[in-house]
Amino acid sequence: MKLLVIGSGGREHAICRKLLEDPQVDAVFCAKGNPGMQKDGVQLVDIAEDDHPALIQFVKENQIDWTFVGPEIPLLNGIVDDFQAAGLKIFGPNQQAAMIEGSKDFAKQLMRDYHIPTAKYQTFSDFEAAKSYVLENGAPIVIKADGLAAGKGVVVAMTEQEALEALEDMLLDHKFGASSAKVVVEEFLSGEEFSLLSFVKGNEVYPMVIAQDHKRIFDGDKGPNTGGMGAYSPVPQIPESMVQTAIKEIVQKAADGMVDRKTPFTGILYAGLIATNEGPKVIEFNARFGDPETQVVLPRLKTSLAQIIDDLLNNRQPDITWYDFATLGVVVAAPGYPADYEKNIALPEMQNTEEQTVYYAGVTAKKEQLVSSGGRVFLVTSQGTNLADAQQKAYAYLSQYDLSQFFYRKDIGFKALK
Repeated sequence: MKLLVIGSGGREHAICRKLLEDPQVDAVFCAKGNPGMQKDGVQLVDIAEDDHPALIQFVKENQIDWTFVGPEIPLLNGIVDDFQAAGLKIFGPNQQAAMIEGSKDFAKQLMRDYHIPTAKYQTFSDFEAAKSYVLENGAPIVIKADGLAAGKGVVVAMTEQEALEALEDMLLDHKFGASSAKVVVEEFLSGEEFSLLSFVKGNEVYPMVIAQDHKRIFDGDKGPNTGGMGAYSPVPQIPESMVQTAIKEIVQKAADGMVDRKTPFTGILYAGLIATNEGPKVIEFNARFGDPETQVVLPRLKTSLAQIIDDLLNNRQPDITWYDFATLGVVVAAPGYPADYEKNIALPEMQNTEEQTVYYAGVTAKKEQLVSSGGRVFLVTSQGTNLADAQQKAYAYLSQYDLSQFFYRKDIGFKALK
């Protein structure tokens, strides 16, 4: 098989690397990818992810068997619709189904209509009405831009003042443009968060092992939210009974609801969940693999990823098994991230081992030297017999390299190990 992956980050690096493990796979191309992926034999394609006609032409000319879409933007731009119209196989939700991520309001209405547990909420496009709701309900309270905002459109306001400032930013100052023309204001839920990803094809749901990521920039979950500073799997503090409830009451109901609404979902459905005293509740849905969860979940997948997707695309039932070792991933970031960050910092020459893998994200190449180009530069995933072992090995590996020009959290996994 010859396969194409759309995207260029660490998530796509992990997907490409996993696809290449299958002996049936002759080549994996990535558009545009990044130069760090080439270390694992991924072939880069210099076509932008929004250039659908050029991607379709590439697939036809190179006889690609099927395409996998990594990020959310191409999905919401209708890349799946365009490929299917051209008679090509592609794995991901179409434009309508991707709205489960593209609009918080769409997702909330789905949850309301199909009795999927989530926080109480209301949607506003008028500042004064939203302000009245916040003052009536008090803090803590959560303000979310309705549309995509690169993981930065959610404010967990611990005071009413913070909430009102967030509303001003979004509704009056248009901080996220059209994405914040509408906001969802919802109750604050407390509890442990976890990520439950599933392969979905219509009503069929095949859940993955759960993970937990760390969104805050600093140790102890302090500071602003980021795209994710690290993750680990399994999550021992989340009981298996809660995971099973989440599969039945959340993921399956969402898949069935999408079919019922005539917007059936095919692809990776990401459920960002919180374990409350009343059971699991939805914080958000995404229409694709999470980053950095992918980099700790896929190494635990025993079954060939290529075979699973090939089965789903060809209406066969996949048989999915998992390794029982633990994985823990640490993101290495550029100084200043998640605000303005430094670029063009040279990376050390890092070697993968049997237990450690480097997944490259915000990198480019200058004269064969990898240098930083993004905020999250790379992630190191380590395997261990348990989480404490995986954590110790991850930080021991990182300490071997001079990373003084970068920074990373020193406590990934702390919630599971305290």
